[in-house]
Amino acid sequence: MKSLVVLGSTGSIGENTLQVAQALPDRFSLLGVAVERNWRRALEQARQFGAGTVAVADRASARECAAAAPSAIRVLSGPEGVTELAGEADADIVVCAMVGMAGLRPVLAALTAGSDVALATKEALVAAGRLVTETSDRFGANLVPIDSEHGAIHQCLPVGPRSERARRVRRLILTASGGPFARNADVDFDKATPAQALAHPNWDMGPKISIDSATMMNKGLEIMEARWLFDVPVDRIGVLIHAESIVHSMVEFADGSVLAQMSPPDMRYAIQYALTFPDRCDGGWPSLDLGRIGRLSFEPPDEKRFPSLALARRAAEADGTMPAVLNAANEVAVDGFLKEQIAFSQIACVVESVMDRHEPAADADLATIEEADRWAREQAQGMVRLA
Repeated sequence: MKSLVVLGSTGSIGENTLQVAQALPDRFSLLGVAVERNWRRALEQARQFGAGTVAVADRASARECAAAAPSAIRVLSGPEGVTELAGEADADIVVCAMVGMAGLRPVLAALTAGSDVALATKEALVAAGRLVTETSDRFGANLVPIDSEHGAIHQCLPVGPRSERARRVRRLILTASGGPFARNADVDFDKATPAQALAHPNWDMGPKISIDSATMMNKGLEIMEARWLFDVPVDRIGVLIHAESIVHSMVEFADGSVLAQMSPPDMRYAIQYALTFPDRCDGGWPSLDLGRIGRLSFEPPDEKRFPSLALARRAAEADGTMPAVLNAANEVAVDGFLKEQIAFSQIACVVESVMDRHEPAADADLATIEEADRWAREQAQGMVRLA
């Protein structure tokens, strides 16, 4: 029996995580959940699974939660309350599915407490990859990815230290669905609407991740994340459009052999792997029927149409605080697009402009990273207001 804390429990990943826990009741118990504002659903989850703690990042929502919660459920308030829950000493696994930089401090708290982290919040590794991986190594806590792409690579690689695994790898190949636009060359990105960009063909995701998929920034962030998870240089990490979302990623080894991991496009497979690693068990999910699918297709992305990929590689090469700046500017630009303040085509333009203004600081500590994040958000917000 492993004890779980789920950060971001009311989002798509969080809800699917609890479905996995429900399917394997003899393996997992829920200690606590954390949310930004949706405290009513969080309280329902806590009651259903017998969790003793609910953390609510938004303070006004936390006060409402505290007033409604039964005495058996402790309510923690504010971002520091979420971090306190993440650092709970009794947690075996902390699932981090919070959106954006809000997950960084909780991830570091969980790793410092010695808890394994099942990570869906890619921004923590994008912005502070060196800090997160060094903390994981220092405290002997496993960092297991929940993203289906990184989960696939994790499954294809032998168990062992990152540097030892990387020695055997020639190339990592991340697959991408391409979102709603990659195979539609007729879309005018100046006129694309939020509804069109949110209409992902394969995955049910939150709005921010869905827009990142449409711009392919999510794949750029995943390149940067894979660099830290697997200790493989960015120039040895490629991307292929795979519209069916069956092959979740591939590893080409030093001898030229390629291993791929496949499953239906359902996040519960990747989540269960992360939670049960290094074990495997039957969660009752449907088997993959390749005969029914029939064909699997692959093609390189058009990086001229999707400049976010090149921007991510540029940020990774600059290193230091530049990845945090790219990530922060992208979050603001995506929010601006969803609010119809800027065009879809302007998302990458805002990110590039903020990056052009930034001189990255090398070997940044947490305070420096957070200051770069704050600065980039301020710059991007100014650009969005003037658009």
